[in-house]
Amino acid sequence: MDLKSYVLNKAMEAKEGSRAIARASSEQKNSALIKMAEVIRKKARELQKANIKDIDFAKKKGLTKAMIDRLTLTAARIETMAQGLEEIAALPDPIGEITSMRQRPNGMSVGKMRVPLGVISIIYESRPNVTADATALCLKAGNAVVLRGGTEAIHSNKAIVKILRGVAKKAGIHEGVITFIDKTDRQAIMEMLKLEGIIDVVIPRGGEGLIRAVTENSRIPVLKHYKGVCHVFVDRDADLKMAEDLCFNAKVQRPGTCNAMETMLVDEKVAHKFLPGMIKRFKKAKVLLKGCPRTRKMDRSVKEASSDDFYNEYVDLIMNVKVVKDIDDAMAHIAKYSSSHTEAIVTEDYAKAMRFMREVDSASVHVNVSTRFSDGFEYGLGAEMGISTDKIHARGPMGLEELTCTKYVVLGNGQLRG
Repeated sequence: MDLKSYVLNKAMEAKEGSRAIARASSEQKNSALIKMAEVIRKKARELQKANIKDIDFAKKKGLTKAMIDRLTLTAARIETMAQGLEEIAALPDPIGEITSMRQRPNGMSVGKMRVPLGVISIIYESRPNVTADATALCLKAGNAVVLRGGTEAIHSNKAIVKILRGVAKKAGIHEGVITFIDKTDRQAIMEMLKLEGIIDVVIPRGGEGLIRAVTENSRIPVLKHYKGVCHVFVDRDADLKMAEDLCFNAKVQRPGTCNAMETMLVDEKVAHKFLPGMIKRFKKAKVLLKGCPRTRKMDRSVKEASSDDFYNEYVDLIMNVKVVKDIDDAMAHIAKYSSSHTEAIVTEDYAKAMRFMREVDSASVHVNVSTRFSDGFEYGLGAEMGISTDKIHARGPMGLEELTCTKYVVLGNGQLRG
């Protein structure tokens, strides 16, 4: 079978699955998700064996340590994957919920009912846990999913899909609900992006190049974020010990993620007190620092940051440091360089915290919390389909509600329009 026919057949299978899952009961969906979590745990070693093949390939390919970290399935991450399935099962089913019902003067009632989007395609790189997260969210929200992971995670993704589809089949759920494109040829993506009317929405997760390529070539609506250029601003009224711990966590805990801090902004009133110890701690963790002239005056080992550096998503142990005049200067910097993903302020001043939340135009804005918490699982969504920096339909971590839309429902007793 040629590639075009292969992709079309997969998408048609998903279309059939979407009609079937839209009719499934909450009990049936939840039972399947709980069973999937159980089998994921039982087959953890099998998953790790498949994952080792991908890690070996990634090392031969010369991927960075941060990228290999994103690819790796540790026992803890497999457990988190299973927990995510269970958390999603425990969440309220959004499908069929009727809201905003109001009565018109003629006696009829008009409201909105939450319904599935239909067929959702997710194109993603590295992280194999996305396979389980995306499947669980789509299934619970009554959608079919077409999964297309990266070449570097092909063995891990195949192993996870095999488990999920097997459980779905035993639970009486149409296997097309979980459809996997196992062709690594990039042309498979291009063929998929032409299937307007079969696939309802595309969600790309990965590097900026992938997301731009998908957006430029898709005939299907795309939910996207190009990159995660996240900031932490240390205000003059911050608890500096808290600020040091938050900034370190935001950069070092997992630098290869889109919610890791890329630029630390420090109020000039506390810079001399805060930066020397903070820089020392980052250097001990082998973080490469690039700084503004005022930062470099305090420590000449900090490399010079260019204007272009402030636009960078490093997804590595590299970050920028800039001393700013005050909160207004910090917010102006964020407005210019941010990718509208996640920003945080560390401050004990309530008024400034409220200003920062109101005025910073990003999908997530945190006060005294690490940017690393910008995540569907951490927000209580069970998992996430991705993080959208768009402003239409969905913004921020996309959970169950963001994978649905609404239709109008009208109830009456024979009303006629005159």
